[in-house]
Amino acid sequence: MRIIRFASASKEIFYGVFSPNRPGIAKIIEGDVPGNYKITSREEKISLWLPPIIPLNILALGINYKKHGDETAMSCPDQPILFIKATSSITGHNHPVVLPATGPDMVDYEAELAVVVGKSAKNIKPDQAMDHIFGYSCANDVSARDWQFDKQKGQWARGKSFDTFCPLGPWIVTKDEIDNPNNLAIRTILNGQIVQDARTSEMIFNIQTIVSNLSCAMTLLPGTVILTGTPEGVGFTRQPPLFLQEGDVISVEIENIGTLTNQVIKES
Repeated sequence: MRIIRFASASKEIFYGVFSPNRPGIAKIIEGDVPGNYKITSREEKISLWLPPIIPLNILALGINYKKHGDETAMSCPDQPILFIKATSSITGHNHPVVLPATGPDMVDYEAELAVVVGKSAKNIKPDQAMDHIFGYSCANDVSARDWQFDKQKGQWARGKSFDTFCPLGPWIVTKDEIDNPNNLAIRTILNGQIVQDARTSEMIFNIQTIVSNLSCAMTLLPGTVILTGTPEGVGFTRQPPLFLQEGDVISVEIENIGTLTNQVIKES
């Protein structure tokens, strides 16, 4: 099931169930997503795509693909490297990624598989993790490298938390539709060119390990979004470097989930 969040023509905001067979229409969901909800027979036209969830927290992993570690000259970690993105950085499918007028100047892309927590998790074991997952989505961990590495001396949160720097969507695919989230094709397409191309099977820590590990440090609340790391091919490691520019179109594609697309604009 594909769960979306959208605005209707009357500007009401709804959760709904999306079907590719009827791309402009959604069946309305009543209740809490994730949580206690029901699918109704009422339908509404989709006027504006919104992020499929407003996350309580955005937890993200660094260096979770070996080849990405190699390209950044960072060694493989012994346990997941955690950083946090501001929830105000969230944006949705077909919404712009906005380059701030005052900088930064080195804005990069990062395709990531997003995990949405459905049930509170604390001190759980890896084999219990799937019981606490609601579903999966596509994410782009947009990153200001100058702030990430230089201006904040390696403290990542600010460089990754500018407004619109966490595109998420276009929907959440519920976990029952994904047989093995640890073996999905994932890629980034920038202006029609593939710049990242990998599989989630290349992750150093799989999804069960990630959820278990994070739950030992903090309670994972329903609605928490976990970004599971990016594969090789990011812009700042290329020669010459490849950073996002005004007018670019960037897409994250994940097998069996969907395609998240955003245009890059400059803040006016």
